[in-house]
Amino acid sequence: MRNFTDISRIRVFIKDRNKKSFLKIIREIFILLITKKEIPFYYFKFLYRKDVKNYLDYLSTKEVVAIGSSQTLHKPEYKSLFNNKLIFALFCEKASINSPKLISHNFGSRFCFNNENEKITTKEALVLFFEKVFTSLDTEAIFFRPPSEYGGKGCFKITKEALISEINDRYETIINGRFVHTEIINQHEEINKIHSKSVNTIRIISLITSEGDIELICSFMRFGVGNSPVDNASSGGFFVGVNLDDGTLKPSGLYMLEYGGGDIYEHPDSGFKFEGFKIPYFEEACKEVINAVKVIPDRFIGWDIAITQNGPLIVEANWDPHIFLSDYAYGGLLKNEHIKKLVSDLKEGII
Repeated sequence: MRNFTDISRIRVFIKDRNKKSFLKIIREIFILLITKKEIPFYYFKFLYRKDVKNYLDYLSTKEVVAIGSSQTLHKPEYKSLFNNKLIFALFCEKASINSPKLISHNFGSRFCFNNENEKITTKEALVLFFEKVFTSLDTEAIFFRPPSEYGGKGCFKITKEALISEINDRYETIINGRFVHTEIINQHEEINKIHSKSVNTIRIISLITSEGDIELICSFMRFGVGNSPVDNASSGGFFVGVNLDDGTLKPSGLYMLEYGGGDIYEHPDSGFKFEGFKIPYFEEACKEVINAVKVIPDRFIGWDIAITQNGPLIVEANWDPHIFLSDYAYGGLLKNEHIKKLVSDLKEGII
């Protein structure tokens, strides 16, 4: 998370015409300082905007850190499972969790496919390796993801059609890196109408309450822009809140502050308006998350879901999801009775 003093964020705040009056900002900051007992730097992410009336319903930095650092909410063995995408892909395969199919992987020059290991040291050998992979599978492209990176960093794909030129361009990156190779997700055609250049995932936050019940707290959908293959708001995309009760998009989304912080009502590439769009298979996506929580009972998880023509796929799970985005997409998570109790219990040391 970038520091508030980052000049780009300050510049966006100063130029934002949607900010509250100076006196109101000072008053709200003072109230937050007293009630939250911390300097509310987080106020300048979104809370300074005129449309945010219930600023006290938003989580403070201390409250977000308390959720993320809780040893009761997050067991170390679950963290290690989430943090490594190769381990997570293998686990999902064994646990019958619907997720993108793991094809192969590499640790530097060591490549593994179909339980066979191979050391590759030339471009020609690497082309032959992936020709073998493409011949064995009914796929036109393979997606590469670093095992431990976040925010879509380091992701790319290679295609069967342009294999030689793409290997030539990315040989050093592949051979000197560590990558998980998975099937390409064929996104649902209705979502492609909004943006087809990236897989636009839904994030769903799950919570296991102190009573042991599984609750879905909130959801938002992330969209890529331009030709970027990833949808992460932290990589220049934006997010739109999702109504949990019916799986429809809210009227507007928002860019991260470092990317302009502005409201957005339609996709900048397609012109598709968000309000009322019903996400295909959203109910099934929620059920998929609940089933996954039963298998991996970490108490607070952010699940990233892709929607295909055949239903939802769990792309990854995050023990430390971007809670500030969830907070804004929901309209203040402290309005949620389960989050309000969770924060209260954390402060009192009950959990």
